[in-house]
Amino acid sequence: MVLRRWLVVATALLAGVALAQDSLEARRAEVFAAERAFARSMADRDFAAFGRHVAEDSVFFNGSTPLRGRDAVLAAWKAFFDGPTAPFSWDPDQVEVLASGELALSTGPVKNPQGAVTARFNSIWQRQADGRWRVIFDKGGPP
Repeated sequence: MVLRRWLVVATALLAGVALAQDSLEARRAEVFAAERAFARSMADRDFAAFGRHVAEDSVFFNGSTPLRGRDAVLAAWKAFFDGPTAPFSWDPDQVEVLASGELALSTGPVKNPQGAVTARFNSIWQRQADGRWRVIFDKGGPP
């Protein structure tokens, strides 16, 4: 009887762990998709779509200077959308999500128009109340 109860509890715990892992994997896939859509906004020259991925209270770094808030970020990034060709591209190669499922890190290479890696981006995404993921921190670094 005691063994049977223990087995039921152990099975329930293992099922909970598996469910939590599946949930984190689902969130991870969501962030990969959000990051790729964010990058596509640059390739498609769609500044409005770019802005929809930036959180209202975001902080993006321009070198060592922080750009605070969506308006400041969009003002600084607008020039990257001028012209028919994107000045750079990026693609995530790693995404990690906190156990809470509410914050995530995405990172990957940044490439120039010729395809050479010139930097590495690091973005922190936050799951918003509406379920959408938005960038709250962004900072590039050396490749």
